[in-house]
Amino acid sequence: MTERLVIIGGDAAGMSAASQARRMKPAEQLEIIVFERGHFTSFSACGIPYWVGGEVPDRDRLIARTPAEHRARDIDLRMRVEVLEIDVPGHRVRARDLEAGTETWVDYDKLVIATGATPIRPRIPGIDAPGVHGVQTLDDGQALIESLQASPGRRAVVVGAGYIGVEMAEALINRGYDVTMINRGPQPMATLDPDMGALIRKSMEGLGIRVLCTAELSKVLTDDTGRVRAVATAEAEFPADVVVLGIGVRPTTELARAAGLPLGLHDGLLTDLSMRVRGHEDIWAGGDCVEVLDLVSGTERHIALGTHANKHGQIIGANVGGGYATFPGVVGTAVSKVCDLEVARTGLREKDARAAGLQYVTVTIESTSRSGYFPGTAPMTVKMLAERRTGRLLGVQLVGREGAAKRIDIAAVALTARMTVDQMIALDLGYAPPFSPVWDPILVAARKAAIAVERNR
Repeated sequence: MTERLVIIGGDAAGMSAASQARRMKPAEQLEIIVFERGHFTSFSACGIPYWVGGEVPDRDRLIARTPAEHRARDIDLRMRVEVLEIDVPGHRVRARDLEAGTETWVDYDKLVIATGATPIRPRIPGIDAPGVHGVQTLDDGQALIESLQASPGRRAVVVGAGYIGVEMAEALINRGYDVTMINRGPQPMATLDPDMGALIRKSMEGLGIRVLCTAELSKVLTDDTGRVRAVATAEAEFPADVVVLGIGVRPTTELARAAGLPLGLHDGLLTDLSMRVRGHEDIWAGGDCVEVLDLVSGTERHIALGTHANKHGQIIGANVGGGYATFPGVVGTAVSKVCDLEVARTGLREKDARAAGLQYVTVTIESTSRSGYFPGTAPMTVKMLAERRTGRLLGVQLVGREGAAKRIDIAAVALTARMTVDQMIALDLGYAPPFSPVWDPILVAARKAAIAVERNR
């Protein structure tokens, strides 16, 4: 008997699940139907700022696999179709064709929810005016580029200074815009501690970006046509021909909530290790719409990253197809760049450690990406947190230039292995003058952290 798998969402998690399930079972055993409300599938959302900024010249380079390619693999992919309702007791979903306007109920034996995340839009006057853009999908990126092309001037305001915010600020600078960034926090990049975020701010201001911290958007002002002309905080107004929202994203879980499925503190779906929705035998969820276990703090977190989404999809597809796979959790690793400045973090910030009830020591060191005498060497700042008494590594933040960011992977592995900073000192890392000093910056920080732990026992 042929089973039917219905998947809501056709990007990283959804199409990875569909592709893996198809590898596990042929079409005569498993029918796969995917509903995607947008125009694109299997695309790199992380690449959108580089497309907007012109470093990636063509939109299609961000697409890993087209709808036609998925359909050629016996996946019934239905584009521009939005699921409006999940009937859990009836094992069916209600879908609307956005082009034809028709609705239909589709039964399922197994369901995958991969609805992603939505850019946060503060509830303030004018926020939905033409010229104000969130950036999460290729449709969003296309709309922003068209808005830039139609813009009457060259003034841009970026609201929020997280990963998307700083990357979009750089993209707009590359397009020749005068950029102002409005950030509610004390420094850019709230995923870092403020002392490390200050390094980002200095670099951005060096690019000519006006960075306003501890400032909050209060309204969007429009012209006679209704298009954005400026934004306002409590203190001042700033002219804007285009506004980009980089405040962050929230899980797109309205369907799940209405269906009575379990959500966490961050409104993400809650799953077990197999990515099955808790309490529901035939429903799985993955990608930016779920919460995941933080292996360092032991708490549930919402982390919207394509790396996790693709892994979730692979795991779901394997389990739906009759195999077995699990997703144990994350340590919170992420990298970004602002022009030639590389930014990376993994594990806990200081405030995360305090919230988890952990006592810790922290050290910050200055080092270089290569041996000091080697051409092209650049400075690097590494901050490390370790648990007081035990010395267990809790987190690492890193700001530097070429050759800096991917060093964070050393710390990510150490966190996953629950290593102490003392154990890290003995890691056998590769060395040659073009790649590293004799003592790699991560090891220098670990050695200093080990000393701090010993002093605070």
